[in-house]
Amino acid sequence: MAEISHPPMEQLQDLEYCIDSNPPWPETVLLAFQNYILMLGSSAFIPALLVPAMGGTDGDKARVMQTLLFVAGIKTLVQSLFGTRLPAVVGGSFAYVIPIAYIINDSSLQKISNDHERFIHTMRAIQGALIVASSIQIILGYSQVWGLFSRFFSPLGMAPVVGLVGLGMFQRGFPQLGNCIEIGLPMLLLVIGLTQYLKHVRPFKDVPIFERFPILICVTFVWIYAIILTASGAYRHKPSLTQLSCRTDKANLISTAPWFKFPYPLQWGPPTFAVGHSFAMMSAVLVSMVESTGAYMAASRLAIATPPPAYVLSRGIGWQGIGVLLDGLFGTGTGSTVLVENVGLLGLTRVGSRRVVQVSAGFMIFFSILAGKFGAVFASIPVPIYAALHCVLFGLVAAVGLSFLQFTNMNSMRNLTITGLSLFLGISIPQFFVHYWDARHYGLVHTDAGWFNAFLNTVFMSPATVGLIIAVFMDNTVEVEMSKKDRGMPWWVKFRNFRGDNRNEEFYNLPFNLNRFFPPT
Repeated sequence: MAEISHPPMEQLQDLEYCIDSNPPWPETVLLAFQNYILMLGSSAFIPALLVPAMGGTDGDKARVMQTLLFVAGIKTLVQSLFGTRLPAVVGGSFAYVIPIAYIINDSSLQKISNDHERFIHTMRAIQGALIVASSIQIILGYSQVWGLFSRFFSPLGMAPVVGLVGLGMFQRGFPQLGNCIEIGLPMLLLVIGLTQYLKHVRPFKDVPIFERFPILICVTFVWIYAIILTASGAYRHKPSLTQLSCRTDKANLISTAPWFKFPYPLQWGPPTFAVGHSFAMMSAVLVSMVESTGAYMAASRLAIATPPPAYVLSRGIGWQGIGVLLDGLFGTGTGSTVLVENVGLLGLTRVGSRRVVQVSAGFMIFFSILAGKFGAVFASIPVPIYAALHCVLFGLVAAVGLSFLQFTNMNSMRNLTITGLSLFLGISIPQFFVHYWDARHYGLVHTDAGWFNAFLNTVFMSPATVGLIIAVFMDNTVEVEMSKKDRGMPWWVKFRNFRGDNRNEEFYNLPFNLNRFFPPT
């Protein structure tokens, strides 16, 4: 039998900068701005989806987007300094859409006839639900309960979960790209061409600009192309969906965004609290914890770090709970999660530097306060451009998840069954629930208790959550004792404890010598 030429590797070697190494400052600033441009896709799309349904105007939509960006900058900075310390961008989450839709359609809010009043009262109700629900994440994080639960994880269990964090986003890929194929397809081909076929071309000194800055280059050219198509009247008589997807002037963000706006807590008024709203929102908090855990695992691998130990994972989840609390206090209109697309960008650019993400947090805060018009200009980038990027970046994160299988025995029928079942059902079950979900009818689960409907629909419409339930349960109940080596536990067990591997201190120690006051366990 021929010798295996690619043995399992604990850390990826094909990256230029790891978590604690930094590119030159000019390169760092450009990479950070690239991260900012990428996260704008979610930051603009979520308010565009929810604010009109709440009764808000284009001005309200612009203000919510600026608030979302401002708080995302704070959360990203705090997470990279005191949380997991991984180069992960924390932004708005789509997992919260279902419980928020339940709140929007609450009969007590729907009977308000004035649209602006309905928007304000709905926003306050969402804020109250987020504030209460954040306590779950804060408690599970700082009590180390999530860390204790993570001790049931293994490479076999994590591979499908991380894989589904990427694959589960397929609706934000080609389905959205196809809404404007003449913009989305050239973008997709251009990104693949620059990052894979021209990555070794270096027209300027020693910097591989096509590999390092593909988003800045591709978005610039395709966006200009989209502006030309819009200005030439190419979409003048097209259907509304085509115009909404393709035109660069349909968002109305530029005209309504203020030049200067400082978001502040309780800017929409005092939050209102309802038990049903809070319980519904807790489901999204649990889902975002699962999805963020998978994203942290992928980020650690793409930053050439060790998998985050249980203590670090709990610390990150706790800080993320504080982030959800900030969402509730400021009124971002949604909760928090780790943005999967920005995790994929670490691998695409081969830069896993923590400093790049921290500088990008500065861009989020700056453009949300001092340059609202400029931020709105960037937020007017058509959705199919982002969808093309998602096709590449979500796929990359999914592949990173599957790379954990190299530490397991994939010649074992037990492992093949668990992996295949969790991947297939992780996509199939949520798609079944999505098929029946409607914002006004509460989806497949349709009882008289609206909060219960929203809770179950949120959980089972999350591919990563369904995958985790199946993979972790089966991995810890089927032939556990005789399959320790097959599951990859000999490699994984040393990363459960902070002191289990001396590299953990290098990657995850708190700054400013804070470990003296908060010693890891």
